[in-house]
Amino acid sequence: MAEILDRIGELGIVPVVAIESIEHVTGLARALLAGGLPCVEITFRTPTALAAIRRIADEYPELLVGAGTVLSLDQVGQATEAGARFVVAPGFNPKVVDWCVERSVPITPGVVTPSEIDMALDRGLHILKFFPAEALGGVSLLKAISAPYRDVKFIPTGGINASNLADYLRLPTVHACGGSWMVNKALISAGRFQEIRKLVEQAVQIVHSVRKPE
Repeated sequence: MAEILDRIGELGIVPVVAIESIEHVTGLARALLAGGLPCVEITFRTPTALAAIRRIADEYPELLVGAGTVLSLDQVGQATEAGARFVVAPGFNPKVVDWCVERSVPITPGVVTPSEIDMALDRGLHILKFFPAEALGGVSLLKAISAPYRDVKFIPTGGINASNLADYLRLPTVHACGGSWMVNKALISAGRFQEIRKLVEQAVQIVHSVRKPE
């Protein structure tokens, strides 16, 4: 569990994808890898999600694939069976979280309040999703809510883009950021994978500019 979450922290970004057609999986996977970001969260917001996870897991093992917008035990079971290596939930569903913890499946549940953070800590989770980041108050709220929790890292998601990514990454409590601007549904559906690759490269450059090697 720790190894996968550590890897996400090293990358600094999790591309959050809603994919409409299985035919677009190959182009998407290649664009992410060529852009230097071997990670993707496929959200359960489209009927194609499960098939996309399975294809990426089978054909692109070098791409760390996870399942996002996981809302139920059925979904988490299907996602992990299909090959998802980590799970992301928009909120804190105790049944989903406990299922993952019991099976050592990496999960980052969504939290907004100190009470939800406490619930996660009770289960041994220290890397949590902060969602929807910008709508809740962005960097300023994340600073405030994270202040009492020195051992907790956050993956803010929602409203993050190339213009504010660095602001989040500069926070010592931010593990990585989730974002869809470089892999948005319109670009994928139009097959504009070269554009996606360029946007991914730009995002990776932002991460490197903030988190310069020692």
